[in-house]
Parts: sequence; structure tokens; C-alpha cells
Amino acid sequence: MKTPLNRRKFIQNSSLLAMGAVSAPLMGASSLPIASALPTFENMNIIGPREGFSPNIGTLVSMMNWMREVMLSPVRGMSISDLDYLIDDNANTIGAMLMHLAATERFYQINTFDNKKWGDFPEADLIKFGAASMLGDRGRAEIKGKPLDYYLEEMTTIRENTLSEFKKRDDDWLFSVDGEFPWGPTNNYCKWFHVCEHESNHNGVFKFLKSRIV
Repeated sequence: MKTPLNRRKFIQNSSLLAMGAVSAPLMGASSLPIASALPTFENMNIIGPREGFSPNIGTLVSMMNWMREVMLSPVRGMSISDLDYLIDDNANTIGAMLMHLAATERFYQINTFDNKKWGDFPEADLIKFGAASMLGDRGRAEIKGKPLDYYLEEMTTIRENTLSEFKKRDDDWLFSVDGEFPWGPTNNYCKWFHVCEHESNHNGVFKFLKSRIV
């Protein structure tokens, strides 16, 4: 089973259906550990190379860490009902969008680490992340009733795998170009920057929805 990507539709499914309005990220990271609360990263506000990674991959990691912590800040302390809140019948919930971010990162792992064409995903991943990837009616029906820890643990497990794989690679890999990607020629840096940028997009959506929860 293949799921081709159209960038405009991909962004629309993940944000516009959620009634999103992007706002500037707010500083203020949690100092509590993952699972029962939110993650925290050392020297979060220093963007640049990180020990254990090639220079440009390390810089990318520092940006991904910064965005992950800021993006999760609005969901701190949310209840299941908060995470399942729908602003209208066509919207996506915060919980579903958190799972959507996990799904997005997982699919980019398969594409860039396993050298699979976009859409050539294992059946197990399509079953696990299909609803989260598509959102919409399927997401509303299938992704609900889970506590915040459920989403944080899923996102953290996937991110740990990303970091482990990054450590195995160098800047030549990061800048290598995929000439068959649906967007046109696209290097791994752009793909993984999109994973980071995608979280920024949802940061604004989360803040908007949080302001409307009643």
C-alpha cells in the first residue's frame, strides 16, 4: 500500500483542518522529565553543532530540540478531554495532531534512513500511523481517549530512533539529494528541516485550540 505525498495537501490536512493560525513560539521550557511531564534539553537556546553528530546534523538536532520543547509547551497539563477537544466537526484534536507529528517523523525515518521511496511504507507502520497521517474523519474516529503521556512516549521513542540514526550519518548524507521525491529534487536536510518546521506549524495550532477549550 502506498501513500503518495502532495506537500500542499499534506500541510492542509495537518493544519488547516485543525483551524490553525500560526503564532510566534513562546520561550519557557519545562524543567520536568519526559513521560509524566514534558522533555527538556540542555543548552536549548544554543543553536549549533552537538557532540556526537557531524557539524550540520548537530545543528539540525539543536533546532529540532528547540522546536520540540517549545511546541509541547502549550499542551502541558492537558487532560484527556482537552486533548480530545474538537472546535468544530471538521477540526482535528490536539491529541490527534500530536500523533500526526509522530507519524510524520516515522515516515521520514523510513524514507531517509531505510532508503524507501515516499509512500513505500511497511504495512505495520501504515496500520499504526494511518489515521494519524491522514487526520480528518479517520483521525477523529480513531485517535481519542488517550492521556498526554501516551503521545509524549510515542513521540519520544520515535525521536530517540531519529537521533540514533543521525549519529550513524555525516554531512554528505544530510546534503545528498533525492531526485525522485514528490516535491522535486530534495535533500535530506530539507526533509528533516520540514519535520522541524511542521512542529512549528502545529505549535500555533495548539495555542489557538488551547485558547478555545471550554
